[in-house]
Amino acid sequence: MPYANLKELPEGVQEHLPKHAQEIYQAAFNSAWDEYGHDEERAHRVAWGAVKNSYEKDEKTGRWKALPKSDS
Repeated sequence: MPYANLKELPEGVQEHLPKHAQEIYQAAFNSAWDEYGHDEERAHRVAWGAVKNSYEKDEKTGRWKALPKSDS
């Protein structure tokens, strides 16, 4: 089911991702939910993929951080 707000996101997403990354996750999930016929598993994969385009998990701290912006 699509997420109406960030408080509805899965607990792991809320606890570990910064707010902007949560917004990316929510938007990507909701879009994929509609695009792929309400396939929840696929929508979560798409959402995580979208987050990983802009964020990465720091291996030392385990925290998610924004990727450096490219000049291209």
